[in-house]
Amino acid sequence: MLRYALTLFLSAFLLFGVQPLAGKYALPWFGGTPSVWTTCMLFFQLMLLGGYAYSYVSVRRWSPRRQARVHLGLLGLTVAVLAGRALLTGSPVAPGPEWRPAADGISTARLLAMLAVSLGLPFFTLSTTAPLLQSWFSRVRPGTSPYRLYALSNAGSLLALLAYPFLVEPWLGRGVQAWAWAAGFLLFAGGCAACAWEVLRRGEARVPGDEAVTDGGPSPGVGRVLAWLGLSGGASVLLLATTNQLSQDVAAGPFIWMLPLALYLLTFILAFEREALYSRPLTALLLLLAVGGVTSTAFARAHVSLPVQVLVHSGALFSGALLCHGELYRLRPAPRHLGAFYLWVSAGGVLGAAFVHLAAPFLFRSYLEYPLTLGACCLLAALVLLRRAPEESRARLILRQASALLLLLMAGGLGLAVKDGQDSRESLRGFFGVMRVVETGREDPDAHMFTLFHGNVLHGFQYARPERRRRPTSYYTPESGLGLALTEQRRLKQAQGLPPSLRVGVLGLGVGTMAALGRAGDTFRFYEINPQVIALARGEGGYFSFLRDTPARVEVARGDARILLEQELAHGAAQGFDVLAVDVFSSDSIPVHLFTEEVVDVYREHLGPRGVLAMHISNAHLDLLPVALAHARASGLHATLVEKGSSEDARATSWLLLSREPRFSWGETFRREDRQVHRLTLEGPPRVRWTDEHNSMLPLVAAFGVDHHDIVEESAVAPPAVAVPSGP
Repeated sequence: MLRYALTLFLSAFLLFGVQPLAGKYALPWFGGTPSVWTTCMLFFQLMLLGGYAYSYVSVRRWSPRRQARVHLGLLGLTVAVLAGRALLTGSPVAPGPEWRPAADGISTARLLAMLAVSLGLPFFTLSTTAPLLQSWFSRVRPGTSPYRLYALSNAGSLLALLAYPFLVEPWLGRGVQAWAWAAGFLLFAGGCAACAWEVLRRGEARVPGDEAVTDGGPSPGVGRVLAWLGLSGGASVLLLATTNQLSQDVAAGPFIWMLPLALYLLTFILAFEREALYSRPLTALLLLLAVGGVTSTAFARAHVSLPVQVLVHSGALFSGALLCHGELYRLRPAPRHLGAFYLWVSAGGVLGAAFVHLAAPFLFRSYLEYPLTLGACCLLAALVLLRRAPEESRARLILRQASALLLLLMAGGLGLAVKDGQDSRESLRGFFGVMRVVETGREDPDAHMFTLFHGNVLHGFQYARPERRRRPTSYYTPESGLGLALTEQRRLKQAQGLPPSLRVGVLGLGVGTMAALGRAGDTFRFYEINPQVIALARGEGGYFSFLRDTPARVEVARGDARILLEQELAHGAAQGFDVLAVDVFSSDSIPVHLFTEEVVDVYREHLGPRGVLAMHISNAHLDLLPVALAHARASGLHATLVEKGSSEDARATSWLLLSREPRFSWGETFRREDRQVHRLTLEGPPRVRWTDEHNSMLPLVAAFGVDHHDIVEESAVAPPAVAVPSGP
């Protein structure tokens, strides 16, 4: 028993431990969006289905001795491939640089191919373990339920998911994680080989427990199989839809991905450990409360704190998935049909992932699969509650019926909230998220405007009235940190007797509002990965015209900004920006690969001799100041924080200006009393650093209270005079 238990536990731990690692390798190359994870999940589900199919065929078609021989061969081949990759590429599982796409070559097919080459075989081998070893175990332990081992394997998966964001990611870089995972795979291979060797020693002789495999009732009918598919598929859709919802408004990365997946697995553990752990009335009550919370947050939209969002969405996922998995366990077959059961459950998971990633973007203009699946769970819970148990009292029956009615009413309320959120002039959904164009203030010409939302976060607005259309708005007004940086650079150029024209780089286009700060002779070069954003900013639909109205010259480079900037450096085409603005949030989600030390070095190379790097660090959920100051320390730049409150045209915003000139922000542009300007530095080594190899969001969660004790502000009774450079 111990041998099987430890091997199954380790296989599950490795199976789910490598998933966030694969996502961390994929994110920097594929846009840093929630769709990266849903694509990864589709791949993992496909591999899991392949592994279960292999196990099913092995058990049904081959003798135990042949099963063991073939599986030993598969283990040996996988170990050899991992060793070969380690020798040839320097890492057992990291993808090679040849898989990095071109700036505009990001695609689902390429990401799936990269995952298949780097992880396909070891992940497939691990995915065969649970059903195959449970089948072998049921032959030698006929009196013990193999479903307990399934719950144990899920516990290993859950432990891996909980350990990753709190223990692994904050302390170990990607390279170390890859080697540690490979070492764990060798231990697993040894344990699995020992189990296979025991099967070989027993030979073909009939042993106690064979009857558990060959007997056990008729084959499940079509209705039962469809129920397995529907329940497992519904739970899979709910998992990925919840992950999309959280990733879009916080950040795409393991810190957010692991919580929904951990809750999903926890429901498997509870449902499959023993039937008594799943209570229909209690689960229905939890679902009722959770859907009520989701409905409230849907009406409130962006005005909900991160802890509350995480709580309500996690509660909805937990209760909905527990309902699906609890009913799934109640429909389980006899041990004889164990392989078929796992195969169909896995197929349902694949169908759910394929629906979210492949079908839903074409069917829905927003993440509509999330409320639809929650509504379906409410309907299922209501139907389950309406079933009258034998000899049930009338009072309990009335209570069940009332609960079912409340569930249906709550599902209707969720539908109204979704309809309220769909009240948009235009809604677009693509690989990089969901965007909505909202028209407001039609009754007041001065307030009439079009606003672009990415998720629930405003990404720019423009007035409709002709005489107000060129006014800079939102985060990019002349009084914002970016606006002050542009004004000061113009002043310094004029003091030198040079034309005040500027070359400005902008990472993130939005609706093109930054172009409103441009003047004749300026050049604004925008880097934008989302073609839908580019189309809207260029005037598609007639909502936004900043790019067309500006007197400055406008260039738009389509693709991932980091890849484009690195390619320009490789071709000797450093841009020499006077100001380079980094505003790359998708909703409130951060593409981490555009906020690491390595990419800041790339930004620095593109600055002119006296260029300024302006980093937009406003965020509802993460306090980015410590990591931005760490970048300033690492790159030898001087940091100035400029904060701006809300006004009619502006939104509250924080910009961190990084400059080579230590006295840049002491100039007269920054010296007005109404401006919140703070010249900051770190006292001692930085506590939080983001690099390509090592980055964790856990220390930056604003709700936890980020410690700023090592951030100090420069002060002077009389600010030093700003030296006006004499050279170009």
